[in-house]
Amino acid sequence: MNKIALRFAPLLLIASIGPAWAIDPASFASLKQGGHVIIFRHVATDDSQKDIYPFRFDDMKAQRQLSDKGRSAARAIGASLKTLGVPLGEIYTSRLNRAVETGKLLADKDVIPRDELTDSGAGSASKMANPDGDNEKIGRAIRDLVNNAPKAGANNVVVTHKTNVADAFGKDFADVQEGEALVYRPAASGPVLVVRVKADAWQTDVASK
Repeated sequence: MNKIALRFAPLLLIASIGPAWAIDPASFASLKQGGHVIIFRHVATDDSQKDIYPFRFDDMKAQRQLSDKGRSAARAIGASLKTLGVPLGEIYTSRLNRAVETGKLLADKDVIPRDELTDSGAGSASKMANPDGDNEKIGRAIRDLVNNAPKAGANNVVVTHKTNVADAFGKDFADVQEGEALVYRPAASGPVLVVRVKADAWQTDVASK
């Protein structure tokens, strides 16, 4: 286990207790107050459409796109965040449309595409299948973005890819699922993981309120 994952291990253990990785009351109350950065892996895609390298960001036919199931999931997550009263600030995304669309659908606002959030496993089937977190430059840039405190009373959102999550926080986070979120709190020593949230856990929490 790498140093970053080791530092977050106790928090991760606490966060994973309970059904569907539901948000514990203390974490939920903290989210409603703002001050966090929520990292999402983009929601489900249509695997019949493949990426073409090098990326052509303006060509939708050269990128894997969201599936109808993915779009529905993004809308459901967004509706749950609104119902739960989780305030959203800036929305940063990869330059690939599947991340841009995820951000727009769940936040219902414009997004800010960033180079460091764009799929760092581009062109490597092995990296996309088993991210090893070896791109330190991208990882450092993402950690800096995540450690940038949101405006008062808001939570920033980051939408990226599993390779980039592994680059930033270690290969132990390479199992992040489509639509899953990692909630971080900026801190002087670097971003601190608060909780991991499976895509359907937001809806679970809505149902429990």
